[in-house]
Amino acid sequence: MDGTLHRQVLDTGLVPPKDRFGMWLDMIADSPAPLRIRSDHADDFVARAEFIDLGPIRLINYRYPSLECVRTRKLVQRSDPDYYLLALTTSGRGLTAQDGQRSALGAHEFTFYDCSRPHEVNHYGDDHGREAASSVVAFIPYDALPLPPGRLAPLFAGRMSGTEGIGALAAQYLLQITARPEQYHAADAGRLAGVGLDLISTMLGRHLVSEETVPTEVRRRALLTQVRSYIHQHLGETTLTPRQVADAHHVSVRSLHRLFEAEETTVAAYIRDQRLERCRRDLADPALRDRPVQLIAARWGFRDKAHFSRAFRAAHELTPQAYRVREREQARIVNTAASLVNSEPTY
Repeated sequence: MDGTLHRQVLDTGLVPPKDRFGMWLDMIADSPAPLRIRSDHADDFVARAEFIDLGPIRLINYRYPSLECVRTRKLVQRSDPDYYLLALTTSGRGLTAQDGQRSALGAHEFTFYDCSRPHEVNHYGDDHGREAASSVVAFIPYDALPLPPGRLAPLFAGRMSGTEGIGALAAQYLLQITARPEQYHAADAGRLAGVGLDLISTMLGRHLVSEETVPTEVRRRALLTQVRSYIHQHLGETTLTPRQVADAHHVSVRSLHRLFEAEETTVAAYIRDQRLERCRRDLADPALRDRPVQLIAARWGFRDKAHFSRAFRAAHELTPQAYRVREREQARIVNTAASLVNSEPTY
C-alpha cells in the first residue's frame, strides 16, 4: 500500500543537556556537506532537524539556537559533494559568505551556496534567546538543476526574496512540504521534486543576468505552477477571468491559452473545475451541513445558482443538494458501522 512521505526527526531535547550539542555535531558530520560549528548555547543545545527525501533532493527543516558555521577547504576536500544548497531563513537573522561575496539575511529570504567550495554561515535567534533561529534547506545535486554551473557563481551567498514573485512560490513549496509531509504520497516524491526544481531553477534564472539561461520547458512548467497557484488563491472572486490571470503574470491572453494547451484544458475550464471541486468538498463537509448551497456556490465564485447547479450536475451527475444528501448518508452508515465495531464486547 502506498504510504506518505517519510520524515526522519532528530530532536536533541530527547537526550540530557550535556549530550545535546554533541548529538548535533554528529548529525552535521554525517551530512552531505559537513561544517565546523560553534554556538554560545553549546551547554544546553535544544534543537530539531526534520529530513524529507524527494527523489534527487533532500529537504531539511531546522530549528536551533544561534550557530556559527564554517565549511573549510579541508572539509571540502574530505567530502567534495556535488551539491548546491538553497536555504530559506524562516526566523532569526543570518550572515553568509562565499567566494568573496557577503550578505546579511533576514526572515523570508533565500541564499544559495556551492557545497564544493568553502563558505561561512552564521544564524542567530533573538538577542535574549527567547526565539530560536530556523530555516528550510534543500540539498540539490549539480545535475538536477538545468543551469550551467559556471553561470551560477554570481548567486553564491547572495540574497533572494522569498515573499515576491516566483521566490514566494518557491518558499511556499518548501514550507508546505516540510510542515505537512503526511499530506503527500511517497509515490509522488519524484513529481514533487520536479515541481520544486522547476520553481527553484526559474527563481535562480531570474536573479541571473538573463533568464534565458533557464530552459524553455522549465520556465513553462514554472509559469504554469505560478498561474495555478494564483487561480487557487482567487477562486472566490467572481471577476476572475483569463484576462485577469494573464495581466497578473504579464503575458498575453493568447500566451496563457497556449500554456494550457499541453494540459488538455482551457484556462476558463480549469477555473470552473477548481471552483466545482471546492464546492464539492464543502458540500461533503459535515461542519458545513447547515450552510445553504447558494452560499457555498457564492463562496467559490458562482454568482448564479441555476448556472452552478447545471455545472455541478454535469460534473457529478447529481444536483448539489442530492450530492450533499448522498454524502451525509454514506457518512452516517460508516459512523454507525464503526460504532457497532467499537461496542462489541471483548473477552
